[in-house]
Parts: sequence; structure tokens; C-alpha cells
Amino acid sequence: MKYLRVAPRKVRLVADMIRGKSVKEARALLDFSLKRAAGPLKKLLDSAVANAQNDLKLDKDSLVIAGLTVDGGPNLTRWRAASRGRAAPIEKKTSHITLILKGEKTK
Repeated sequence: MKYLRVAPRKVRLVADMIRGKSVKEARALLDFSLKRAAGPLKKLLDSAVANAQNDLKLDKDSLVIAGLTVDGGPNLTRWRAASRGRAAPIEKKTSHITLILKGEKTK
């Protein structure tokens, strides 16, 4: 997932929670997490599971989160009025998330 409008530092808090867990455990944790980044991560996890099932013919129950990295994307720069007629920058950070699943083939 690219260009997620949540700061990478905040997404990493949720990513650390689910890294290395099975898909079933990770979905349960994301369902009950109150963090804003949990929604997009759950959507990404569901998409990755669907791709693994349809494209690679992997068993849904054997899938485990093998890798989950959160990198910073480009910052959107906005300007805010400051004292003495100056302008101060506001950086709106974005995140790039990479999710890797590992599992066994279905028979």
C-alpha cells in the first residue's frame, strides 16, 4: 500500500503488533485495535490473503505474516502563518507499507 496518509511512526506501532502472527490472529488484533492505522492495515491484509488464495493457490489457514515493513513516503508541505509576517511549514507525512505472507500450497 502506498501513499497512506498516516505518519510511518504511527503505523509502525500497529505493524509491530501483528508482525510474525498468523492471519487469523492478526485480523483479531486489528479488529479490536483503536489506532487509526488498523483499518488500512486490515484492508491490506485481506487483499494479500485474497491474492495468495487466488493467484498462488495457498491455503488460507496456513498463512503467516512473514514480513511487514513501513517506510516513509513523500511529505506534503503546507504553509501556516507565523509571527512577523513569516510562514512556517507543516509537513503532512505519508507511509508506504509492504506485507509479505508465507504459507503452504493447497492440495
